[in-house]
Amino acid sequence: MEKSRKISKLCILCIVLGMLSVATIVTLWSIALTDSRVVTAPWDIYRLPDTLKPDHYKLTLWPRLTANEQGLYIFTGKSYVVFQCVKETDLILIHSNKLNYTKWEGGQLAKLTALGNITAPTIKSSWLKETTQYLVMQLNGYLTVGEFYQMDTEFVGELADDLSGFYRSEYEENEVKKVLATSQMHPTYTRKTFPCFDEPAMKAVFHITLLHPRGTVALSNTLFYVFSHLDIVNTTVKSEAVSQTGFEPTKTMSTYLLALIVCDYAYISAQEGDILIRIWARRKAIGERHGEYALNLTGPILSFFEVYYNTSYPLAKSDQIALPDFYFGAMENWGLVTYRETNLLYDPLISSNSNKEKTATIIAHELAHMWFGNLVTLRWWNEVWLNEGFATYVSYLGADYAEPTWNVKDLIVLKDVHRVFAIDALASSHPLSSKENEIIKPEQISEQFDAISYSKGASVLRMLSDFLTEPVFVQGLSVGVFRHLNVDASGMELPSTVNDIMNRWVLQRGFPVITIDTANGHVSQEHFLLDPDSVGTVPPSEFKYEWIVPIKWMDAGVVQEEIWLLEKEGTGNLLDLHTLLIFTSDQWVLANINVTGYYRVNYNIKNWERLLVQLSTDHQIIPVINRAQLVDDAFNLARAQLILTTLALNTTKYLSKEREYMPWESAMDNLDYFYLMFDRTGVYEAMQDYVRNLVTPLFLHFKSMTSNWTKVPEGHTDQYNQANAIRVACSTGLEECLNLTKGWYKQWMDNPDINPIHPNLRTAVYCSAIAAGGAVEWDFGWNMLKNATIATETDKLMSALACTKDKKLLNRYLEYTLDSDKIRKQDATSVIVYIANNLKGQTLAWEFVTQNWEYMFTQYGVGSFSFANLISGVTMRFSTNPELDQLYTFKQENSDIGFGSGTMALEQAIERTKANIKWVDKNQKEVWDWFLSETE
Repeated sequence: MEKSRKISKLCILCIVLGMLSVATIVTLWSIALTDSRVVTAPWDIYRLPDTLKPDHYKLTLWPRLTANEQGLYIFTGKSYVVFQCVKETDLILIHSNKLNYTKWEGGQLAKLTALGNITAPTIKSSWLKETTQYLVMQLNGYLTVGEFYQMDTEFVGELADDLSGFYRSEYEENEVKKVLATSQMHPTYTRKTFPCFDEPAMKAVFHITLLHPRGTVALSNTLFYVFSHLDIVNTTVKSEAVSQTGFEPTKTMSTYLLALIVCDYAYISAQEGDILIRIWARRKAIGERHGEYALNLTGPILSFFEVYYNTSYPLAKSDQIALPDFYFGAMENWGLVTYRETNLLYDPLISSNSNKEKTATIIAHELAHMWFGNLVTLRWWNEVWLNEGFATYVSYLGADYAEPTWNVKDLIVLKDVHRVFAIDALASSHPLSSKENEIIKPEQISEQFDAISYSKGASVLRMLSDFLTEPVFVQGLSVGVFRHLNVDASGMELPSTVNDIMNRWVLQRGFPVITIDTANGHVSQEHFLLDPDSVGTVPPSEFKYEWIVPIKWMDAGVVQEEIWLLEKEGTGNLLDLHTLLIFTSDQWVLANINVTGYYRVNYNIKNWERLLVQLSTDHQIIPVINRAQLVDDAFNLARAQLILTTLALNTTKYLSKEREYMPWESAMDNLDYFYLMFDRTGVYEAMQDYVRNLVTPLFLHFKSMTSNWTKVPEGHTDQYNQANAIRVACSTGLEECLNLTKGWYKQWMDNPDINPIHPNLRTAVYCSAIAAGGAVEWDFGWNMLKNATIATETDKLMSALACTKDKKLLNRYLEYTLDSDKIRKQDATSVIVYIANNLKGQTLAWEFVTQNWEYMFTQYGVGSFSFANLISGVTMRFSTNPELDQLYTFKQENSDIGFGSGTMALEQAIERTKANIKWVDKNQKEVWDWFLSETE
């Protein structure tokens, strides 16, 4: 029976779009007024004019999976697009990048015909504009408003290994090299595949046909409707036997969601109602059942989202495919989601519980986009945060539904809230929402896909869901009441409309720190900046950094009624809190319960002291998420000079009794900053002694729990914390830990066919053993990496090889990142950053990046390197004036080359380095004295 379709209710996140989006309409015909009154040509403007509207494309592509005589892999294509003229024009602009066109009659690059009872104007001239990536056609007359036209083209493109557009990926199977053709159109790479109106609002229907070698399979967004064999006659051979696969027309969709794949893959399948679910991967991976976990998850997660959105899945099939070479973690192509192998494939014998969780959350993230992002799409890239922030938030809900014992929803605090706080506390951060005319160029579009869009977006939506309650939040998605909604499900009146509340969080950068003084009941807010001296560099905002703040709080362990802070300082709206605080000033107060609000909290010193006493006497009275919060808030408040650094350090002292993962992870994340700042100073040894003493009880706890490391803890986060205990104990030199890890690694070296190390512990153990060893241990790890059969194991070894203390080995490893036969292009950024995280590799990595910047930027490009992550990763340890000078020199010397998607990251690195210099100068002696006093 046909499953009923309820798509009518997906005004869905159009509502959130309408509620939260503040995009302005860009002026497409900008005028550059000079003395000669010159008007900027339309083809010099990056946005398409609003004169044409695409209706559908018909595209035939033939990727060659073997190199030609020149050693190049190419694809040939024929396409036409049918579009309607909506405003009179004598100019056709359509996106095109790196395509070579066959010329039509008159030497033009395309042919234009009218589909109605009129004659199309002839093409006067046509050319390619590389800067703005257009195929330009100037006409001899005007197109008629309301009429439809067809534009035909034939072209050739390179099937390069640059991980963008229509590209090739290579792998070995059974000692045979195999080549596949795949695609990454998002965000602006469809134009590298065929001429198209490559903007998200320019939706159309796609009719796809692929020619491919016999014995291979062709995949696209929809199910195929025709499959046949052909003998193609061309100029180089008399005939070539190929297969032809035609696909059903797509839904009306954006160009960036198109997916095209030709491969020699296998699949496993299941049926969820009338939805065909398939997991595709290398034949060996499918044969070894590495796709089964993903297959088992997909049906339940799709069902969850159908209920959540109150809208049925809109397609007939859901394909998911694991690719050997893929720049992003995954991509939500409608009906054919592409993944890095590490994020889709799972082997219980080799993959860790962290790999398993990542697979669950990424599948949930991408499937969430099938509705929000694909069915309902952003008009322009300035509102990326709505798309990615929402998918990030609900990915935890989908994964929690599929794996209810994990309590994965809590981990958003560590993985997203705390993560993005570090960036959003910089003056060089940016608001969630930007104006359309500020995000124009492809590199500006790529910059939008950062932690602010993903993690802050998720954090703010989580806060919205919490104070509305989840049922009301979901109801708002379906029926469109957010703009005027001002009561939650309990009937409690909100202080303003949701639109007004959320504008404060969306339209300005940063977040507040809420300060509560329990002595007098005074509550206030201010913009939180890690470097308070940078406040003058924050651009003016239409708001005054006064957020409308929901405050959940508890008094001495008892949760109280939620209150709101409406202004810079609390007045009448906080009267109940004032009264209570004054009368209970001998008890501790804790705000932002479970960190549902996107803000930090500070207290008067007496309340901090009471909280520290509570932690030391009975820490479990405080919720586990808030124990992680207290540590994270304290360390960052200290960096912002709002509390003493010694107070922050005091929050770690109770950890010798803590067994939960979240507080330990929070503490180690913050102490890592101290390591970055002080591991080149005398502070390092004293700090190592302190942390080793702190972690030893946790190490012994897991030794006992696991019967001397022979069992696996049952709890999901307990498994994480066991790995933490080993990592920290070994890195701080605990002899028993070092003997353990070296012994396991030696057993593996003695018998490479049997790895005695549990997958959960491999990252920590490999790193420890390689750091303690020499060339023999490193070479063994490298050989195991080359022979690994699943990408999750490759990733573990890849990070561990950067742990060596041998600079010659580190330099060799850096050189490997420019050889895609050794390190895949998708992994190059990660390897360089791993090496920079190693004290011995920091300078080497920075020098490598500066010396090779032009090559990496121009030859590898954005499809291979994450320039933002690269710049951020290799400068995290910068804390001296010479290093700041090096950053300025790097910026100056490469200004002509550019920084692409790393432009903002470079400014943040400069700001962060300035703050680090001041912090180290102010705190080094105090920190050193504290560690010495705690280890005497």
